[in-house]
Amino acid sequence: MNDRKRTPVRDYSIETRLIYGKANDLHWDYSHHLVPPISASATFRLDSSRRGAQGFHDFAHQHDAPESLPTAPIYIYDRLGEPNKDMLEETLAAAEQGDSAVTFASGMAAISAVLGILVQQGDEVLAHTTLYGCTYSLLTNWFPRLGVRVTFVDFSDLEAVRSMITNRTRVMYAETPVNPTLRLVDLEGLARLAAAANALRPVTSRIVTVVDSTFATPFCQRPLTHGIDFVVHSLTKGIGGFGTDIGGAVIGPAWSRDPLLLYRKDFGGVLSAKAAWPVLVQGLPSLAVRMRAMQATAGVVARYLSTVQDVERVSYPGLEDFEQADLARKQMVDYDGVFAPGALIYFSMCGDSPAESRHRAERFIDHIANEAYCITLAVSLGNIRTLIEHPGSMTHAAIPAQEQLEKGVDPGGIRLAIGLEKSEDIIGDLERSFESVLEGSINAL
Repeated sequence: MNDRKRTPVRDYSIETRLIYGKANDLHWDYSHHLVPPISASATFRLDSSRRGAQGFHDFAHQHDAPESLPTAPIYIYDRLGEPNKDMLEETLAAAEQGDSAVTFASGMAAISAVLGILVQQGDEVLAHTTLYGCTYSLLTNWFPRLGVRVTFVDFSDLEAVRSMITNRTRVMYAETPVNPTLRLVDLEGLARLAAAANALRPVTSRIVTVVDSTFATPFCQRPLTHGIDFVVHSLTKGIGGFGTDIGGAVIGPAWSRDPLLLYRKDFGGVLSAKAAWPVLVQGLPSLAVRMRAMQATAGVVARYLSTVQDVERVSYPGLEDFEQADLARKQMVDYDGVFAPGALIYFSMCGDSPAESRHRAERFIDHIANEAYCITLAVSLGNIRTLIEHPGSMTHAAIPAQEQLEKGVDPGGIRLAIGLEKSEDIIGDLERSFESVLEGSINAL
């Protein structure tokens, strides 16, 4: 018998742990499987009524057994939990260096859940001025119906945020990098602001910080390590990586797991086992190598775009002239502490007016859609394929046109999500589309 003591999992790098997860996982006995099998049952056999009763008792309750004596979970019904989701959640928590993760059917389901457990009628959410269109719609169309006030403020100005805090404020919510402009929010500054406000409040009315870090992925940025309370992700994007399945996740403190599980059970936004499995065995294990390659290409493409006469401005955290370059280098780092600016680029077409800028952007994107080989007109991001879209008319269409301008969403703005293609191929498709726009402008004269 080999009595050699196994090296603790925590002694290995997080990148390696994203591939292997726990050395021994009680969620599934797969000692003879190199890859965990897909859980394919909506319900689970119970040996006795007592075991069933114990399973319902244990659900959404922190286990009383000491960590040194873990017990295998009693699975009852997929909506309560199943092996693939549970293993994925453990690995997601490790990826974000958080205490607990709970998965959901989509990124929006995750956002709805974390806000759902944090606010109630009469409370207020302070939200950054620029948000993903569906998040904006959730906060402006649905939360007022629940009696929750939402106030928008520019989170790049923390003094402005401080001035807007009221006795009703319970959540400060932001994205960083922001969708689609790639503006950053100072995570440590936001955490300090919340801590200062909470020093004067009872625990029951403390302000909680929530950050959507989908654009960065855990590889490029981990908000919890900067003092943020909760981080949310769309698993559909960079974490999943292949654009095949929709999902979302909330990562936060240990106390949040029980209420999030109860919320998921009652509202039903459950990630299916078949959607959890690809993220567990393909997405997270390949996250580091994909992001390194994609952001290297993004840097090349961003520098090329900066030289194009038809482009008014380029926003990419990896560019030296990025407006918040110092902040980017401070908080966007990989697991080795190396600067990791991500794989998203936002650029705006030139134009004598907002209308002309938008028209040129639409013509450019239409040429891409019809003629490009390795750039696809499609929403989403973080995919192995390079995707392009026009936020003003697509992902952020829920925001009125005038508000888009006020929030920094340029009518001629284009979001480019870099994939795994070679940079010269992407640039070739872009060049041909720029030439088409230029020829169209000359012909119009």
